[in-house]
Amino acid sequence: MVRERTFIAVKPDGVQRGLTGEIIKRFEAKGFKLVGMKFMQATEDHLKKHYADLADKPFYAGLCKYMSSGPLVAMCWEGTGVVKTARTMMGETRPADSKPGTIRGDFCIEVGRNIIHGSDSVESANKEVALWFKPEELFSWTQSNETWIYE
Repeated sequence: MVRERTFIAVKPDGVQRGLTGEIIKRFEAKGFKLVGMKFMQATEDHLKKHYADLADKPFYAGLCKYMSSGPLVAMCWEGTGVVKTARTMMGETRPADSKPGTIRGDFCIEVGRNIIHGSDSVESANKEVALWFKPEELFSWTQSNETWIYE
């Protein structure tokens, strides 16, 4: 069974609003496994690397500045189809387009305060996990309920 890893970050607005636990709860309840987590304040330089693919967008500088304005929670989650499923769980980038039951649909109003980032592809996930975590900061472990989640 191929298990992917994805990068998820609770953005500064999500941390300030006390939504970190709720977000973790949703991923755990789905059956995904947390293999790395950091509570940190990212530098603008680090965020410029993370959002390099958006460098030509008019909102790029403001995004990097905002994301470095307060602490965030960087996480690596593992599971079958975790990249695609996490994107579905998060909802659309624009909260107004997100369905109720998704993280953004339930907790967000503005696109600039959409509380969560998630990798958009397996390739992006691999790059983002490597950018945010050293190999020794990620853990391989067996969940006791794994046989109840996977066939």
